[in-house]
Parts: sequence; C-alpha cells; structure tokens
Amino acid sequence: MAILDRRSGRERRRNFRYGVTIEIEWESADGRKKGTLSDISVEGCFILTAGEIADGETVKIFLPLAGGMKAQFNGEVVNHVYEIGFAARFVEVTATQNDFLEKFVERLKK
Repeated sequence: MAILDRRSGRERRRNFRYGVTIEIEWESADGRKKGTLSDISVEGCFILTAGEIADGETVKIFLPLAGGMKAQFNGEVVNHVYEIGFAARFVEVTATQNDFLEKFVERLKK
C-alpha cells in the first residue's frame, strides 16, 4: 500500500506499510481523539480521523494491547488530508517499542 509522491511520482516510504483496520486513540495538543489505523510499518502509520491536525505537529498514538492496555508511540505528522486523516512517522522510538513494531508488522505479513 505504498503511496507515490504526488509531486514527483516517486515512492517516499522506505518500508512497505501493511493494511489494517484497528480502532485506536491518538492525542494532540487539542486532546485525545478516536481514529482507525489503516496501515502501519516500523517507521510510521496512517490514521483515518476527522480531527484537525497540521503537518509537523507532534502526536501520541495509542495502539491497543490485550487486556485493555495500550502501547504509546510518539509521532510526527508528515502528511494530512482534511477530514480523512494523517500519516505519522514514529519518533523517539525506544528499543522496546521498535521490537513491538517489528513483531506487530511481522504478524501482518502472514
């Protein structure tokens, strides 16, 4: 589900994003909102949401875990489409978070 750069026709992503449909929460300076994770890689994701957001903004992304727990990731908005959603690049990823993302994405490959 790679997206071509509309300006140049080249692929902007280094890693393939895998399609999913997972209800999540995300948070910006305006507060916490609901969204749907529509694709993910170890480097970033796309969240379908109607919330207002701007390129360059920092967000927190909460992925659901078993037992109602959530894994929190920091992201930087790299592209947004009004009333559709936004793409975020994961930033400040710890080794534990990276391991989680690698395992999560690996399960999607199967």
